[in-house]
Amino acid sequence: MLKPPGSQCRVCRTWPTQPVCDPCVAEFAQPQPRCRSCALPLPAGRTQCGACLKEAPPLDLCLAAVPYAFPWTHLMAEFKFNEQPALAGFFAHLLQATPWVEPTLEAADLLLPMPLSRQRLQLRGYNQALLLANQLNAAKTRTDLLLRMVDTPAQHGLKRAQRLTALNQVFAVDPLKVSAVKGVRLVLVDDVMTTGASLYTAARVLKAAGAAHITGLVVARTE
Repeated sequence: MLKPPGSQCRVCRTWPTQPVCDPCVAEFAQPQPRCRSCALPLPAGRTQCGACLKEAPPLDLCLAAVPYAFPWTHLMAEFKFNEQPALAGFFAHLLQATPWVEPTLEAADLLLPMPLSRQRLQLRGYNQALLLANQLNAAKTRTDLLLRMVDTPAQHGLKRAQRLTALNQVFAVDPLKVSAVKGVRLVLVDDVMTTGASLYTAARVLKAAGAAHITGLVVARTE
């Protein structure tokens, strides 16, 4: 049975009407300068990290709301693994309050949630990326264009090189719907970005299908 989030703040245990109270959001979700290509934190005044300047990733823009750190690690685990899909609304609100996210969503033609494998979807019961995308803009959300062809090992326990190997040929654009991708501005939506391997692999597939601009949009980014 799905368990709705309670009204107690998950961080300080006060009793707001949302999962995390406004003071805790203000303390732990402060905007910070991030690389426009991979969303890693940067010193003030810089727009790209050294790695992205050296080799540009396939994302044209990458935005993250919060660091993958306390208290967000626990909340993301609750969202994904402990039957708390109702947290999607709160995380979508965090994203919408993040600089550049609202204009990016307005400019986008389509939002594509990162797809789960059939096995993982059956096990979890829902795709957390789809829940987020629907909260952000259900009318622009499509699940039939970017396909996950095979299951892969859980990515959080793999090193970057292993992730890239595991993700080879995992994603594809539905060959009967390539025209829906050509020349459009896409937002790839996911919950957590670690090495970026999944988002980058999906972005390369979409670019090869003719997408004009791709933004990666995630709630949390590892640092």
